[in-house]
Amino acid sequence: MSNERKLMHIVMFPWLAFGHMIPFLNLSKLIARKGHRISFISTPRNIDRLPPPPPALSHLLNYVKIPLPGHDVVPDFPINAEATSDVPYDKVVYLKLAYDALQQPLTQFLRQTSPDWIFFDFASYWLPSVASELGIPSAYFSIFTASVLGFSGSVQVLKGDDSEKQPRKTLEDYTVKPEWVPFETSVCFKIYEITKIADSVITSPENTVSDIFRMGSSIQGCDIVAVRSCWEFEPEWLKLLEQDLYRKPVIPVGQLPTVEEEEEAADESKNTVWRGYKEWLDKQGKGSVVYVAFGSEAKPSQSELTEIALGLEQSGLPFFWALKLKRGDWDTETIGLPEGFVERTKDRGVICTSWAPQLKILSHDSVGGFLTHSGWSSVVESIQFQRPLIMLTFLADQGLNARLLEEKKIGYPIPRDESDGSFTRDSVADSLRMVILQEEGKIYRDKVKEMNGIFCDGGRQDFYVENLLAFLQSYSRN
Repeated sequence: MSNERKLMHIVMFPWLAFGHMIPFLNLSKLIARKGHRISFISTPRNIDRLPPPPPALSHLLNYVKIPLPGHDVVPDFPINAEATSDVPYDKVVYLKLAYDALQQPLTQFLRQTSPDWIFFDFASYWLPSVASELGIPSAYFSIFTASVLGFSGSVQVLKGDDSEKQPRKTLEDYTVKPEWVPFETSVCFKIYEITKIADSVITSPENTVSDIFRMGSSIQGCDIVAVRSCWEFEPEWLKLLEQDLYRKPVIPVGQLPTVEEEEEAADESKNTVWRGYKEWLDKQGKGSVVYVAFGSEAKPSQSELTEIALGLEQSGLPFFWALKLKRGDWDTETIGLPEGFVERTKDRGVICTSWAPQLKILSHDSVGGFLTHSGWSSVVESIQFQRPLIMLTFLADQGLNARLLEEKKIGYPIPRDESDGSFTRDSVADSLRMVILQEEGKIYRDKVKEMNGIFCDGGRQDFYVENLLAFLQSYSRN
C-alpha cells in the first residue's frame, strides 16, 4: 500500500490577509506532517510575520517570498503595505491590484517547479487558467464556511452571468434566505452589514474586479473546491455546494485549529510580554475575564469604540482588550478611548495596542468569554478553548458567520439597530454579563464545550486531511 501513496509537491497561495494566511499555513503543516512537500508563497513582509516552520517540518515546508510590484504598476498603493491589516478598508482595492500583478512571477515559479497541485484563494481568480495551461490541477481553498459559500450562490450568480435573470438586484435581496437554499436557515446579512461592504464585495471601483466575481471565477476554473468545514457541522450546506451549486468535488478539510506547540517562541521579547499578561490573568477569578479582539482588519468607528468601552466599564467584568486603533500608516481616521476610561478601569482591565498572544490568552482559565467580530479563525480558536462567543460584526463574511453561530446557539449577538447597526453601552454590558455570568447564558457556555469535540478533535481532523490527500493522489493519477 505504501508504494501506492505518491508523495506530492503542493503550492499554497493565500490572499494577503492573516485570516486567510493562517488557515492555509495550518493546512500546510498538517499535509507536511504526512511527508508531502509544501511551497507556501506570499510576500516578504508577510512571511517574516508568520511563525517559522516547526523544526521537524523545515525540510518539507518551504516559504517562498515573491515581492509585490512597485508604484510604477500600482501608483496609489501604500508603501510597505503587504496585508489587509496594513491599510484602511478603502485602500484594500489597491492591495488586490498589486496581488493581481503577482501573476507573472507566480507563473514563472509554477513553470520551474511543476508542482502536483496548487491551492489558491478567492482573490487570485486568474490562477486556474494559468494552472490549466501548465497542466497543474488547482484547488480553490475556501477559508469561508460552507454556509457562506452556499449563501453566496452558484458561479452564474457570483459572476453576474445573464444579469436579466439575476435573483439579487438590490441590497435588500442579500437580507433574506436565497431561493436556491432548500432548507430553513437564518444565514443572511443584515442591511447595515451588506451596505458597508457592497462597494468591494458586490460592485467595485472602475478598472477593478469585485470580490464575488473573483470568487465565481475561482470556483468555475478550479478542479476541486476545498472548504474549511466538516460534515458534522454543516452537512446540509456541503451537500448543497457539491450537488446543486458547483457540480464538482467539494472536499471539507476540517476546522484547522491552530496547534501552538511550535509557536512557543523563540522570540524572547514576546515571551516577556506574555509573562506580564499572564501575571495579570493569574490574579483574576476563574471564568471572569472578557477577552476583546476584532481581528486584524476590523476597526470600529469612534462612536462604536466609545460604546464598546463604556459597555465594558458598565459590565463590571475584568477585561483584556486587544485594541487596534490604526490600520497602517495610511490610516488617517483617528479614534480614541473615552476620556478617563483608562484611569477608571486600570484596576480591572488591560488594553493592549500592540501584539497580543490570542491563543495563550484564550487558553487561560480566567477567561470566561470572547467579544469577537466573528472572523472564522477567531471562532475556531474560541471553540478550541471552550470560550463562549459574544458577537459584534464589522466586515466581510462576519455577519453570515454570526447568523450561523446564533442559529446553532454557539454565540450571542449584541443587539443592534436593524437599519444602521448602532448599539449601546447598555446592550454591550448586558450581553457580556448574560453570556458569562447568568443562567440565561448557560446554553452558550455549554454549547461551545459540545462544539469543541467536533472542531478540535485530533483524530477527526486527521481523518479530513487523509481524505483530502487520498483524493488529491487519486485525481493526479487520472
